[in-house]
Amino acid sequence: MSVDNQEKNIIAAGGLLNATCGNVPELIIALFALHKEKMEILKWSLLGSILSNLLPVLGSSLLFGGFANIGKERSLNRRQADVSICLLLLGILCHISAVASKGTIKNEENINSLGVLKLSRASAVIMLIAYIGGLLFEVKTHRQIFEQDEDSSEISSGDDDDATDAPVIGFTSAVIWLIGMTAVIAMLSNYIVTTIEEASESFGIPLRFISIVILPIVGNAAEHAGAVIFSFKNKIDITLGIALGSASQISMLVVPIVLIVSWANGIPMDLDFNLLETGTLVMTVIATAFALQDDKWHYLKGFNLVLSYVVIAVCFFTMKALPNK
Repeated sequence: MSVDNQEKNIIAAGGLLNATCGNVPELIIALFALHKEKMEILKWSLLGSILSNLLPVLGSSLLFGGFANIGKERSLNRRQADVSICLLLLGILCHISAVASKGTIKNEENINSLGVLKLSRASAVIMLIAYIGGLLFEVKTHRQIFEQDEDSSEISSGDDDDATDAPVIGFTSAVIWLIGMTAVIAMLSNYIVTTIEEASESFGIPLRFISIVILPIVGNAAEHAGAVIFSFKNKIDITLGIALGSASQISMLVVPIVLIVSWANGIPMDLDFNLLETGTLVMTVIATAFALQDDKWHYLKGFNLVLSYVVIAVCFFTMKALPNK
C-alpha cells in the first residue's frame, strides 16, 4: 500500500532532520575545542562521531531489527545508501590526501605543514559543495527515485507496517525543546572540553579512547535509540537516514565548517587525522559499503558492524596516542 506524497516527504525528511539535530552536540563540542585550540580532541571527536554512526548505530539497528524480523525478507533503500557512501568516500579521499601529503612532500617541516593546510582548506570547500549537491539530489532533483524505493519497500514489508504513529508533540513544542536542549548542550560541552584531559589522567583512560569512543557513544545516544526503534518498526529507510545521513553530514558538512571557521580565525587546522585514525575511517566506510551492497538487510550484517566497532575500540584503548605533528 502506497502512502501519499505528503507522508513520503515527511518520511524522507525525518531521517535528515533527526541526523541534523543529533549532530548539534558534535558541532558545539568541536567549536569549543577549536576555541581552546585542542586540535587532537577536536579531530578525535569528529572522527568518533562518524565511526559511531556507521558501526554501532547502524550495526545495532540492523542487528536488533533483524532479530525482530527473523524469517522475513526485508528491503532497504539502496539509492539512499549509495548517495551517503559516495559522499563518505569523497571525504576519506580528502583525508587520505592530507595524510599522504605529509609523507611525500620533501621540504622543511613548516613548508610541508603549510602545503597540507592549503590542501585541507581547498578540500573543505570541495566537501561543502559536494554535500550541498548530494542534498539537492536527494530532496529536490531526484526525490521521485527515493519515493519509488519507498513504495517497493512498503510492498515487501506487508500491510502490518502501514500504521502511522501519531505525533507526540507539536512543531512549536519541538522547536522550543530543541532550542532549550541546545543551550544545555552548549554549557555541558564547554565543561567537557575543559575537563576531558584531567578526567583521562584521573581515571587512567587514554584521551584518544575517550574522545573517539566514549564521547560519541554518549552524544549519539538519542540517535542510537531512534535508529533502533525505527528498525524494529521496519522503517529501515529512516534508520539509514539517521545513521548514514548523520555520518555523511559530519564528514562533509561539520568537518569543513569547523575547518573554515578555524581558517577565518587564523587557527591552523588540517584534515590530517593521523595514519591510524584515517585508516580506521577508510575501513569503516568500506565495511559499511559492503554491508549495504544489496537491497536486503538482516541481523548478520549488523552483527559484523558492531564487532568491527569493538575491534576499533580495543585498538584505541590499548594504543597510546601519537602526536599530531
